[in-house]
Amino acid sequence: MRISIILLSLFFTFGLYAQQTPAPAQKGSILILGATAHLGNGKVIETSAIAFENGKLTLVADSKTIKIDRNSYSQVIDAVGKHVYPGFIASNTQIGLKEIDAVRATADNREVGYLNPNIRAIIAYNTDSRVTPTIRSNGVMMAQIVPQGGAMPGQSSVVQLDAWNWEDAGIKVDDGIHLNWPSTYRRTGWWAEPGPIKPNDKYGERTDRIKEFFKEAKAYTEGKAAKKNLKFEAMRGVLDKSKKLYIHTGQAKAMMDVVDFKRTHELDVVIVGGRDAWLIPDLLKKNNIPVILSAVQALPSRADDDVDLPFRIPSLLHKAGVDFCLSYGGAWEQRNLVFQAGQAVSYGLPYEEAIRALTSSSAKILGLENVGVLENGKDATLFISKGDVLDMRTSVLEHAFIQGRAIDLDNKQKALYRKFKEKYEQN
Repeated sequence: MRISIILLSLFFTFGLYAQQTPAPAQKGSILILGATAHLGNGKVIETSAIAFENGKLTLVADSKTIKIDRNSYSQVIDAVGKHVYPGFIASNTQIGLKEIDAVRATADNREVGYLNPNIRAIIAYNTDSRVTPTIRSNGVMMAQIVPQGGAMPGQSSVVQLDAWNWEDAGIKVDDGIHLNWPSTYRRTGWWAEPGPIKPNDKYGERTDRIKEFFKEAKAYTEGKAAKKNLKFEAMRGVLDKSKKLYIHTGQAKAMMDVVDFKRTHELDVVIVGGRDAWLIPDLLKKNNIPVILSAVQALPSRADDDVDLPFRIPSLLHKAGVDFCLSYGGAWEQRNLVFQAGQAVSYGLPYEEAIRALTSSSAKILGLENVGVLENGKDATLFISKGDVLDMRTSVLEHAFIQGRAIDLDNKQKALYRKFKEKYEQN
């Protein structure tokens, strides 16, 4: 009875606000003139001219060095004093898979089982999530949606965040398989009264089980099986390196074991989490393993670490030459992804490298070709901010485009703000 009341309340709460309709395809040509353009590749054009047509960028240049016929464009946006950025990419998220963390009925992000490489997150992706517009309002235009649960939760996909259904949303469907590497140690106590850290006695047993599964999958894909095995069939892309293997771990010892695992099976591996990556940068560089870095806004994991160490890890990885991008995890949390990058800037990461960590570096790690950089021929997925987008005081998006389509930047939170603002103004 209580659950029914909660769900009914949620229904009426959501029903107060109409769901936004996906934008139609771009018609005509658009020119953005005079903005400071952060290209996403580390470069900046102070007074830019950016044009796009049919969803593709056709002009990215310094407006002071070229002649521009404003009449040749269907729409001209005066952006003097403003900033243009490529659409941000949120890696390792559950956007569209979870709506409200505390309500199980709104979550479809995991399946039963320990090793499920055949599970496809894209099938469960909800394009009508009320969370998505709140994320777009802070510049996130694309996301990698990742399943959870067990040692191998399944396959992720990269989507753009304005679509009718998952088929329309997909940018790179089933881009890779995710593997939760066992922890080398376990914590005792609880968060308020933490106990001593102890070795994980089952670490060897659990890693052996994973290694055995990969051996069996390799034997299956190289032979002729009498009966089709869906789990092993799903492993073909990882074993022939046409798909990436995203291994979730943050511990240095575990990452060193992951390097050996990659060498043994000749895999295309990406580390997700990577809290201790700054301790072994040379090993990661040598083995060409990039990092999807998370938990930057967190407390240190060890009692003797500097209290600001997590804030400085992006800068440490940049200085060491490790390929990395920034992520946040979860679903609604992605609205703060951009401010995580801003914090990294205040702790030593160069500004344009922070933008790169949300755009071109993410695109490179996820294997995306047509996004992440403002460059002729790329998808016109970009946005205009009134001020510095990494600063929550000035991060106000005025225009956003996904593949050239003008995106509605309104959301439920803004609607509630307007509603109660009007209420108190009346009083």
